[in-house]
Amino acid sequence: MEANALHQLMPLIFLFLIFYFLLIRPQQKKQKQHQEMVTNLKKNDEVVTTGGVHGTIVAVKDKTFSLRIDEGTKVELNKEAVAYCKKTRQ
Repeated sequence: MEANALHQLMPLIFLFLIFYFLLIRPQQKKQKQHQEMVTNLKKNDEVVTTGGVHGTIVAVKDKTFSLRIDEGTKVELNKEAVAYCKKTRQ
């Protein structure tokens, strides 16, 4: 009886493993990389936000940063809004 129950659970276990390795694990890795990028934001880094705004960081605070998008135009955004960051050398 136990062997029969094990055989019935094998497809479910197999599907869970497939979902884990193809969907869950890569998403967790991507989240970790994004969090590292957000915590390492520095002044003069060039970033692109999730809304598509390109600019250069002029100040960094705990949860926000100021972004210069044009001469005389600065906006303050949450750090989580960064989609891509190009590190600049100082």
